Amino acid sequence: MGIDLRTALGRVWAWKANLDLVVLAAALVAVGGAWAFIELADEVLEGETHAIDEGLLRSLRNPNDLSDPLGPAWFEESVRDLTALGSPVVVGLVVATVLGYLLIVQGYRAALLVVGSTLGGQILCLLLKGFFARPRPALVPGLTRAQLASFPSGHSMVAVVLYLTIGAILAESLPQRRLKLYVLSVAMLLAALVGMSRIYLGVHYPTDVLAGWAAGLSWAMVCWLVAHRLR
Repeated sequence: MGIDLRTALGRVWAWKANLDLVVLAAALVAVGGAWAFIELADEVLEGETHAIDEGLLRSLRNPNDLSDPLGPAWFEESVRDLTALGSPVVVGLVVATVLGYLLIVQGYRAALLVVGSTLGGQILCLLLKGFFARPRPALVPGLTRAQLASFPSGHSMVAVVLYLTIGAILAESLPQRRLKLYVLSVAMLLAALVGMSRIYLGVHYPTDVLAGWAAGLSWAMVCWLVAHRLR
């Protein structure tokens, strides 16, 4: 009986230690993302990134015709499809679908996390865009319609928040670490593809996307930490 008790206590202690490490890692990621955003914003405001931004945009276009992106026509169309993963319509559909499922299975706290993180991320992004008011790239023609200011990239930021939040919720319910890693990796891959598509289409500078990723990652981690604390 004593051995069983010691074993049980050992498992509880190991579980708590692992959970503490996860919370610490999330907190570090949140702080690191915020710090990265602040540093990027400072460099952008001082104009230090202008040459790099324009150089990268040029590298993705035909040097003889900046309206012509590199790659065949089907690739350009595929990139437009990818960028839609961060659009308000697709984001709204994904949130509504996930929310419906969570409400059916009575996952009310997870539903609140999805809605709160996504809606809060949208609001935060709009506030940041209004504050920095950076114009869209004028060097190359945009290959898709874009509105509002350029910094940070709204598609990139919201994609990180949404897909990482959903990935975190799914990962918590999975028993194996490799499955958790797979789900989180897919979430980050989707967010990365959305951000890179914005640069290829010429509607964002690379620093806009990097700032969107950093702010989105920080906000997603803050929301997860709050949800974890409440739970």
